[in-house]
Amino acid sequence: MEQIEVSTGGHQAFHDITNEVQGVVSHSGVQEGVCLVFCPHTTAGVTLNENWDPTVQHDMGVGLDAISPRRPEYQHGEGNSPAHLKSSLVGAAQFVPIAGGKLVLGTWQGVYLAEFDGPRRRKVMVKVMAG
Repeated sequence: MEQIEVSTGGHQAFHDITNEVQGVVSHSGVQEGVCLVFCPHTTAGVTLNENWDPTVQHDMGVGLDAISPRRPEYQHGEGNSPAHLKSSLVGAAQFVPIAGGKLVLGTWQGVYLAEFDGPRRRKVMVKVMAG
């Protein structure tokens, strides 16, 4: 397993880590298999989404804010309950197939670290498995 580190900016942001993940796959030498991308943080996540038009990430943030707004009745002392909820909605991990030594992604897809409580220094764990 290899680790990618990402310095996130802003309170909520989506960071394209596709190239870094592909680098781990290439370094592994695995030609056919699957890649697990896992975020070990409770206020961040990993998602696959469009990496062609950057307004998609903005719109995802707007939509997640609508689903999980700040609420006065939240009791968590750090005040970041919406970030915890967004992390659960997005999820902590994604599996991506590997073929010919490359991540198998759709034409417009990329792998994103989703930050919901930044800025932070985040870790992303990448495990490449032959199969």
